[in-house]
Amino acid sequence: MRKLSPFVLAVALSLPAGPLTAQGLTDALDAPRPIDAFESVWIEELTWMEVRDLLAEGTTTAIIATGGIEQNGPYVATGKHNYVLESTCPAIARTLGNALCAPIVKLVPEGGIDEPSGHMLYPGTISLRQETFEAVLTDVASSLKAHGFRHIVFIGDSGGNVQGMANVAAALNERWYDAAAHHIPEYYRYGGGDFLRDELGIEETENDGIHDSFGITSLMMVTDPTVVRYEQRVKAGLARINGVPIAPKEETIEVGEKLMAFRAELTADRIRTSIAASGVDAGR
Repeated sequence: MRKLSPFVLAVALSLPAGPLTAQGLTDALDAPRPIDAFESVWIEELTWMEVRDLLAEGTTTAIIATGGIEQNGPYVATGKHNYVLESTCPAIARTLGNALCAPIVKLVPEGGIDEPSGHMLYPGTISLRQETFEAVLTDVASSLKAHGFRHIVFIGDSGGNVQGMANVAAALNERWYDAAAHHIPEYYRYGGGDFLRDELGIEETENDGIHDSFGITSLMMVTDPTVVRYEQRVKAGLARINGVPIAPKEETIEVGEKLMAFRAELTADRIRTSIAASGVDAGR
């Protein structure tokens, strides 16, 4: 029988859902799943029972991925980093084999708001204050820990997210003794350009001077070619970035899948190393 803390019991018994005894709550939390589980590594796509059962089976690592809404030149949607994470986070979780992805944190610091600076100089960008960003990360990570995740991993697809994630991971590790927070900067600094050049023979020979690259475009196209305006660029004769063509799209998507697999394996390896060094057992 699942043991509940007095605090959890007090909160649960105060919920406006009708009378509920401590035994009733325990029975509800221990109730068997009435249908087969859905296959997903996204927490938001799972039921609470599916998450509960995965935790019991040893899936005790959760990945918090941070993206952003920012200007990315004339062709690429403002949610660039979020679209990349839609493909890379599941790839990392599946490579680890015992991890789930929390919902992507899509809003991050992008520059000054009241006096716009950085990406906030461009329409469509949405920015958070640094303290807001760190508070959101803290609450998301603490929520996951409360339910039994032992290792909370922070990865960021944008350089402006790095310091905030490092700050939160360090602060959480000062407070936690039965779980560990891990900031993995190697996810961001993964050397995609080197991989494309050395492993696939693809090198950007020009600089279009916009906030985009062939590697990022190929990763986005794995998720959805429309978010890089593929058809419109083909029609306008602009289906290239930094001297590298993105047509035909099937070939670029294949490159993106190879780059994604490389990035996932590298990141998963760094996560395993960090978990091993933390001294916190992955079990329950």
